[in-house]
Amino acid sequence: MDILLAVSGGIDSMYMLHRASELFPGASFAVAHCNFSLRGEESDEDESFVRKVCQDMGLAFFSKRFETLEDSIARGVSVEMSARDLRYEWFASLCRGTAKELEGSAFSHFDAIATAHNANDSAETMLLNILRGCGTTGLRGIPGKRESEGCTVIRPLLNVSREEITAWMTERGLPWREDRTNTETEFKRKKIRNLVFPVFKEINPSFIRTIGDDIGRFTQVDDIAEDYCRDALQISSRPDGGINTDSLLSFKHWRYVLWKAVAHCGFRQPTFAELATLLENYRTKPRGRVTIGGKSFQSPTHTLTIRHKNIYINEKEDSSIDRRGSER
Repeated sequence: MDILLAVSGGIDSMYMLHRASELFPGASFAVAHCNFSLRGEESDEDESFVRKVCQDMGLAFFSKRFETLEDSIARGVSVEMSARDLRYEWFASLCRGTAKELEGSAFSHFDAIATAHNANDSAETMLLNILRGCGTTGLRGIPGKRESEGCTVIRPLLNVSREEITAWMTERGLPWREDRTNTETEFKRKKIRNLVFPVFKEINPSFIRTIGDDIGRFTQVDDIAEDYCRDALQISSRPDGGINTDSLLSFKHWRYVLWKAVAHCGFRQPTFAELATLLENYRTKPRGRVTIGGKSFQSPTHTLTIRHKNIYINEKEDSSIDRRGSER
């Protein structure tokens, strides 16, 4: 198995690099490094550092420079989202074997790419999801494995805290690069990391482990909910792709089933509440007193229409929203 290691030079990815043979016994490795051109000489020094370590370890090294700020301005997204999108697009091309950086190397493609997201990162993600509004799916934190543009992404360190990583690296005197922006609080994630987490640690020194345990339980709960919603929607579905309203409303937890059915459509909460109230009135009041046919609800990307007591969800043809970067 050929695994590509995403290594920035920071302590987490250097830990993964040094422990790769233990994490993936019997696999072959190469390293991918992204230079996002956001910190001037420091970004170039990060690249040189990782390149030198790979040379000393005898590992193939691939790097790519991105004009991240220009990309974020051109697409109208945050610098964080731009960097994430650029990174995973390149990783996917390396895995598929279409990246020009592979020319002349011993690798034609990779079976998976490993990133160094750890238990702290997953806890940060869960809290950010809660603040945005996420349902049970967002309580899963960062998934241990996912598919991204035809590339399998694996996260082997999600059960390892940053404190454990720091202790292991320090004990062995292994070097890493420190990003000076890590102590800043400009971005939401860094606010949680540098302002919120210290308070949590005062309350519960083992809060990262506690949150990690809860993420495991939330994942099981979400799996149960997914099974319930899938079965309910399958029973309520029509041959023409619609959802039969009477069948949907026969389920005890129909509101949650409906929410899952439209979760990907970008409906605002007030719009969904209006839809749910309409269906609740139809369900509880004498038939004929509430008319639902002909009602329509809009999101930036989709239209939901009720026709003949059936719900139809259609994507707008003129939707220009960029859906990249939806997962970490």
